[in-house]
Amino acid sequence: MRLHVLALCATSLLSLDIHGQYDLDGVLRNMEQQQRRMLSEQEAMRGRLDSVKLAIIRRDLRAMGLPKVLDGEEVITHPGHLLVYSEKHEQPKWVAHIATPDLITGNLARIDSFMPDPLVKSGTAVTADYWNSGYDRGHLVPSADMRWNIDALKATYLYSNISPQVPDLNRKAWADLEDWERRYVNFSKRRVFVVTGPVLRDGLPAMQNPGHANEVSIPELFYKVIADLDGDQPKAIAFVMRNAAQEYPVVSYAVPVDSVERLTGIDFFPALDDAVESRIEAMREPKDWYAEGDPFFGETEPLKAPLPKGLFNTVQAKYHIGKEVTVCGTVVSTRKTAKAKAIYLNFDRMHPHQDFYATIWEYNGPNFSYDPETWLLNKQVCVTGKITVFDDIPRISVNNESEVQLYEDAARGAGR
Repeated sequence: MRLHVLALCATSLLSLDIHGQYDLDGVLRNMEQQQRRMLSEQEAMRGRLDSVKLAIIRRDLRAMGLPKVLDGEEVITHPGHLLVYSEKHEQPKWVAHIATPDLITGNLARIDSFMPDPLVKSGTAVTADYWNSGYDRGHLVPSADMRWNIDALKATYLYSNISPQVPDLNRKAWADLEDWERRYVNFSKRRVFVVTGPVLRDGLPAMQNPGHANEVSIPELFYKVIADLDGDQPKAIAFVMRNAAQEYPVVSYAVPVDSVERLTGIDFFPALDDAVESRIEAMREPKDWYAEGDPFFGETEPLKAPLPKGLFNTVQAKYHIGKEVTVCGTVVSTRKTAKAKAIYLNFDRMHPHQDFYATIWEYNGPNFSYDPETWLLNKQVCVTGKITVFDDIPRISVNNESEVQLYEDAARGAGR
């Protein structure tokens, strides 16, 4: 209503004689005061909306998103996530949250102010435990998932949400995994239930940096379980990564939820109908998690190493720069450019994210009995030639048809 009044005022003022008797300065001050009041009311309404959204997240997590809670375990509740803390290892056993489409427009800045969690009765790790340890303070609920609400965001910086991660994991492959999850939410406009944690066991080493106050275990492995439980076609997928640098794309670390249960002893989604739980926990299909518009839509896993003798996958190609070898993968996209006068075959990942590609220059076109741009698309293919590098990406220039084989034929020939 007030916006309508302001609009009418602004329209009527256009017809005023500015040299007349009206106090335009006073009118302006009055309108600015109304605007400030409206903005204040809008901010208050946003806060109330966020409170309801967070209450729904907590309700739905308790209803169907939490792992089985064992006797003696206490579920700690924060605005946007719930967790069970392991005092023995001084880090969470697991954390559960729901990544919602609100993260798409969330633009709050990182806080980077890590604090002990006052809700954990036994106490949590503290800054001194990580200082000069060589390990990152790895968020299990990503702060980026909560940048739409300040209270939920702050809670992700509590040490009850932190595990020690090697920098090359935390800042690279693990960050890519978190982005992978957010892209699904972003492009599908669907929310996902997420449970994340370290794989904890007896005998793990602890950080021993000078000045540490607690014995914080160093996990060897981390997992992330993701489920879309809304609608009539629920699905799930999980990922396991070593606490180390990873060289393969995120999809290469996908596993069924069942395998994470065996690895950790944790029962995920026990509140679901048994048949539904069994079905989704056996799933491992990364391609079901790419929505239209995702720039990575169409990517596939590199062929699993080791390949038959003399063959290498697209990730291994970078180790053979300058050598003549055979590289194999799936041609997920092709493109012909008039400027470069070439056909580009992108293997396993879409341009510009590919780890390897092949080039067929226009003048070599007559050396093919088929159109490589269309015939090779979506096929598992091997190309042979000298690996060079352009823009930090390994590539092979293919001169003729004999330098291209279907992977099935190349593997059969390598086995002889």
